[in-house]
Amino acid sequence: MRIVDLNETTKRNLLSDLLKRDPNNYEEYAGVLHEIIDQVKEKGDEAVFAYTEKFDKARITGDNVRVTKAEIEEARAMVKPELLRVMERAMENIRDYHQKQVRHSWFDSREDGVILGQKQTALESVGVYVPGGKAAYPSSVLMNIIPAEVAGVKRIVMVTPPGKDGKVNPVTLTAAHLAGATEVYKVGGAQAVAALALGTESVPKVDKIVGPGNAYVAEAKRQVFGRVAIDMIAGPSEILVVADGTCNPEFVAADLLSQAEHDKMASAVLVTDSRKLAAEVSLALERQIPKLPRADIARASIDNNGKIIVAENDLMLAIDIANEIAPEHLELCVDNPFDYLDKIRHAGSIFMGKYCPEALGDYFAGPNHTLPTSGTARFSSPLSVDDFVKKSQFTYFTAEALSKVAEKVAYFAHKEGLDAHARSAVLRNAVQDTNVTDDTGGI
Repeated sequence: MRIVDLNETTKRNLLSDLLKRDPNNYEEYAGVLHEIIDQVKEKGDEAVFAYTEKFDKARITGDNVRVTKAEIEEARAMVKPELLRVMERAMENIRDYHQKQVRHSWFDSREDGVILGQKQTALESVGVYVPGGKAAYPSSVLMNIIPAEVAGVKRIVMVTPPGKDGKVNPVTLTAAHLAGATEVYKVGGAQAVAALALGTESVPKVDKIVGPGNAYVAEAKRQVFGRVAIDMIAGPSEILVVADGTCNPEFVAADLLSQAEHDKMASAVLVTDSRKLAAEVSLALERQIPKLPRADIARASIDNNGKIIVAENDLMLAIDIANEIAPEHLELCVDNPFDYLDKIRHAGSIFMGKYCPEALGDYFAGPNHTLPTSGTARFSSPLSVDDFVKKSQFTYFTAEALSKVAEKVAYFAHKEGLDAHARSAVLRNAVQDTNVTDDTGGI
């Protein structure tokens, strides 16, 4: 793995390399996906099923697209009891964490008769996209469905690509059932995103689409945004480890590889104040990579997007570069990590200390693993209960309270040239003063 000294050139090159992976650079897929979405809009189920056969080699029809209760029971029987127990424990942790995020409606009553407030309402329906086919990602199922269930969403619709046999991976399906999905459809790819956004004969539309996917899914979500809400446009996975010289290099290397094995485009970066640790981690990576089943992917990620940066004898420089990168995952593998927490301004999820690998967050600890990527942690947050609710504000004035401010409202409105606005405020005063119940004059 490349080892470089931290300087302005290094920093600039690192940021430039990360921008090349930005999901905003998916324009090459735009034309194809626009066509898919248009076809689903025009032909509904016919297009969805045709694309499913083309891309997933599965024959899906209106009669079998929705997963049945019998299929759920069959899937659950196929999952090993030990995995079920682990998933159930992970669910407890995830649900407990997200229940602490729940907010409530509120109102403020004043002595002059004014009541102001905010009403929180769960979204009616949410679509959860889960990658599928040969792979199973039950952790993504739990992380996307549980916050929606905690928020009180009535319809939680999961879509996932079927295998060639027309079935959903049993682990994925079991996780969806346990987490609280109300409907599951055997559809994936851009056609699934289009179906959720537009609705078809078999797949009713939803109000918001969440969940990870490949570049095609990400671009499809971008194109349907506005018809429905979306969570984010996620790019390739990334990790930044800030480590001091006392860290175990094997631990650090393992943590870097935990993201590198995701995707050849994944980014794994170490920033350390110790040149000795930098060299030791580089050697540890070479020992560990050949042992991985996904060694080819990890190797490509480390070689193309990996880097070790030495901020010699100055850990605060490492913190500064972390804030500039705004990583999806940030590990503070340092002594006394809470000394640095307030100094972190931009990161998706922060893992504190030398015994907190990022994998804890992926599967078990409780915080969500659907996180902002590609520097968007500067202005975005992890998926949470807040993503599944909307807020309405409300205002109540008595006649007496209105009379005290009506002229001020009218004055402001007149200054903007909006006379009807002004009239609506002062007319009530005129009616009240003359005891007239209909519109009898101007202002």
